[in-house]
Amino acid sequence: MVCESWKAKLDTYLDGEVSEDEMRSFDGHVRSCPSCSADALTRVQMKRSIQAAGRRYTPSAEFRKRMQQKIASKPRRSFGLGWTLAAAAAAMIVVGALTSVYLGTRSGKDQVFSEIADLHVATLASSSPVDVISTDRHTVKPWFQGKIPFAFNLPELQNSEFSLLGGRMTYLDQTPGAHLIYDVRKHHISVFVFQERSLAARLDENPVSKKQPFNVETWSQAGLRYFVIGDASAADIDSLAKLFKAAS
Repeated sequence: MVCESWKAKLDTYLDGEVSEDEMRSFDGHVRSCPSCSADALTRVQMKRSIQAAGRRYTPSAEFRKRMQQKIASKPRRSFGLGWTLAAAAAAMIVVGALTSVYLGTRSGKDQVFSEIADLHVATLASSSPVDVISTDRHTVKPWFQGKIPFAFNLPELQNSEFSLLGGRMTYLDQTPGAHLIYDVRKHHISVFVFQERSLAARLDENPVSKKQPFNVETWSQAGLRYFVIGDASAADIDSLAKLFKAAS
């Protein structure tokens, strides 16, 4: 199959573990191939579900201690039984260690940026990336009224290189928000807008991690949290962010 070579590296692409050139090639292919775009969307949704489940069911320190004490208190009845209990204890420790490493090495802020990147990729891979299709900000902005619990302004794009494609509703941690998509020199840029109070506990003022597969800029303004993300240049991301800051 023509797409087999692409699909073999799809997880690596979604995890941002390919070179910048390969990322551009994948972006172009996923946008033009219905089969790969559907596969990418399915995998992104699965990854997000796994991440959410991992955060929800992480064992507490008290539970871990209680289980270790319970295992340690069991008498050794035979070599075979002792070996089985030791193996079970070792398995629990390994699983716990892997969970701690996976969750502990990623701050709440990094998880937010990872989820934002997932939303960006999943939307572009969708056959219907926007729910309201329009280049007119006066059409797109009113569409969100009654759908999200806040209002925001869209910038005037006249005399700029950016063009508005449209928007859609989105969710982060079950919190509704707005997702706008812009184009600049054949690059797609996503702008996400959420209420700041819904994300404040997971964000801080530290710089964005350099490990992110996309250029990202985020800021808080008038009680709202903005994210601008895409494979466009850092200068383009910054320019679009400045337009939004001025409009707000």
